[in-house]
Amino acid sequence: MESIGLDGVRKPGTGKRVCIVGASGKLGRYMLQHALDRGYEIVGVCREQSVYKLAEFEGRIRVIPGATDDHTVIARAVNGCDAVLTVLVPWGVKQYASGTAQAVLDHARPGARLIFSCGWHITRDGKDVYTRKFKMYAAVFGRLAKLARVVDVDDQVEACRRIFASDTSWTVVRGSDLEEGESQGLPVWSRHVGDPVLASNLTRRVDYARFMVEAVENDALVHEAPAIVGRLTPSALAHADGPA
Repeated sequence: MESIGLDGVRKPGTGKRVCIVGASGKLGRYMLQHALDRGYEIVGVCREQSVYKLAEFEGRIRVIPGATDDHTVIARAVNGCDAVLTVLVPWGVKQYASGTAQAVLDHARPGARLIFSCGWHITRDGKDVYTRKFKMYAAVFGRLAKLARVVDVDDQVEACRRIFASDTSWTVVRGSDLEEGESQGLPVWSRHVGDPVLASNLTRRVDYARFMVEAVENDALVHEAPAIVGRLTPSALAHADGPA
């Protein structure tokens, strides 16, 4: 295998070069470790005020500080990368998530694997089936968060609309509720929320990150929007022969 090193020179046998956008968050740091474990060369992007959170990775990754919706920052970070893993965070009410997605779509090299994270509330084809409790929570939380100008869930919806409409090699990984804890293995997934295998609605954050990183080399996930759940949750165990 051949990839581009951090100095811009192609180096045989060193694995892929991967950019992680949103590297300083909890999910991002787990993705960094999984990616390093696979031998990838890593470029991490995060806000300047969050660079200190990446101190444990000093000397092992290249960090580019800046807003993730800044096209100049993203263009520099994804240059020469084989894959880009992006945490779509809908902070504020200034289209941060859709701006981040657009920057990645615009500047990643042709053919690069683009993997994005979001929640179950995103639907690709309208065939997802949500419980009344889930719909009520999403509606109330979304409205209150937007009024408080903290989070705009609709912006994440717009970000995914742009991704689905693109001609890139994308995957959108839709996460359930998350918890900390030791790994339970690679999560199981379904194309649609409402599948009984997903009923437990819980995934270890470390395993969500693993699914994101594993998707880099899983061509079966290209143009898929897998909804995931922890492998050892009751619903996953009860439907062990499900779609994953």
